Amino acid sequence: MADCQGDGVEGATPMELYEKLTAQGEKVRSLKTAKADKAEVDAAIQLLLKLKVDYKGATSQDYKAGCPPSESAVLSNNGQSGNGAEEDTVDPWNVATNSAKGVDYDKLIVRFGSSKVDQELVDRIEKVSGQKAHRFLRRGIFFSHRDMHQVLDAYEKQKSFYLYTGRGPSSQAMHVGHLIPFIFTKWLQDMFDIPLVVQLTDDEKYLWKDLTLEDCHRFAVENAKDIIACGFDVNKTFIFSDLDYMGSSPEFYRNVVKIQKHVTFNQVKGIFGFSDSDCIGKISFPAIQAAPSFSSSFPQIFKGRKDVQCLIPCAIDQDPYFRMTRDVAPRIGYLKPALLHSTFFPALQGAQTKMSASDANSSIFLTDTPKQIKNKVNKHAFSGGKDTIEEHRELGGNPDIDVSFMYLTFFMEDDEQLEKIRQDYASGALLTGELKKMLIETLQPMITAHQENRKNVTDEQVKQFMTPRPLKFNF
Repeated sequence: MADCQGDGVEGATPMELYEKLTAQGEKVRSLKTAKADKAEVDAAIQLLLKLKVDYKGATSQDYKAGCPPSESAVLSNNGQSGNGAEEDTVDPWNVATNSAKGVDYDKLIVRFGSSKVDQELVDRIEKVSGQKAHRFLRRGIFFSHRDMHQVLDAYEKQKSFYLYTGRGPSSQAMHVGHLIPFIFTKWLQDMFDIPLVVQLTDDEKYLWKDLTLEDCHRFAVENAKDIIACGFDVNKTFIFSDLDYMGSSPEFYRNVVKIQKHVTFNQVKGIFGFSDSDCIGKISFPAIQAAPSFSSSFPQIFKGRKDVQCLIPCAIDQDPYFRMTRDVAPRIGYLKPALLHSTFFPALQGAQTKMSASDANSSIFLTDTPKQIKNKVNKHAFSGGKDTIEEHRELGGNPDIDVSFMYLTFFMEDDEQLEKIRQDYASGALLTGELKKMLIETLQPMITAHQENRKNVTDEQVKQFMTPRPLKFNF
């Protein structure tokens, strides 16, 4: 992504940032004057907005053309601003922040140009669905959206939509962070009684990772079992491997080609940060992730219809793919997909990065035993408590940086119980060891139940979910 990589702002002085901003502003004006492609203009504007955020963070001043930064605005600590905060890195392959609280999602909304999931939207979802909002919505875990009000407008007029989410199968075992989009997507599917397509991007993992094609496809099938174990309805859910479906669906591939024709190399470099040394497979892949956003890619489900809107629940790092998709959609005669973005599930060591399937100690895996879960939480979960019990009792802990409390916000259903834990920990009445014990007692039965469900998933069921076929869907 250009707004996270390759823009050269790391370590820049205020004056260098000012000059970059001035040059980028001139570039945007030139592109508009030349009536350049909309996607190229949008990418330039996104970089301009990102530079403005960088500038304010570094100088505590809003950028004004013709007004260079004051002498008091200085950067120190290798590009950190005066408040010690570096710009967060968020793209489809990297997530990192220096803040113990995690990524600044309000800034990310500004940088990406999405809309905040506010209380008004949560209330409206409850009104339209007739049920209490999922805890992920109530607690701001799904915090950002694109066109969700439009989806609800259409639904209120009895115009249905479908869901699309995905998984990049880079390992045989998924971790609990991977469950977040699927837990929420199942709630949406049940709530609105709509079909779901799940893309397994085994082709992507082959292009980006040091894995064989055979391993990537095998991981896709194994990951499908974990997804099925979440309880999806086989009559309303199609799970597909790119390596399988691309070769068997002319309609899907035709949409990929349409998208490819309308995105230039400069645009994907600007959006994703690709370089001239990246393989051509990476450069063309975004079109493959975009194609499921269009109902005509699934003729067996939608019978060739192009007007069924798509809603994509996903982590915010996947948004660059769909900014590109939304730009292309009207130019090839399709509806723009809507999105709901989630926050990241933090690593055990702290919210500076998300869980990684490649680091066993950063993650709670869905294959972990109760003993392994207990040991990982006790040994590796970052604490917001004080150094001694006496100090903790007197001053209290910080739940905002405590990983055990963060995990409970994802998995504990009772809002009142969660708030009491927050208050007790902040006051010092609840110790870190006691908080970790609560998390262990929450995770162990949840993961054990998932493992039981997965054991009951047969090869025949996997085949059924992954076979292109009509779904139970009323137009």
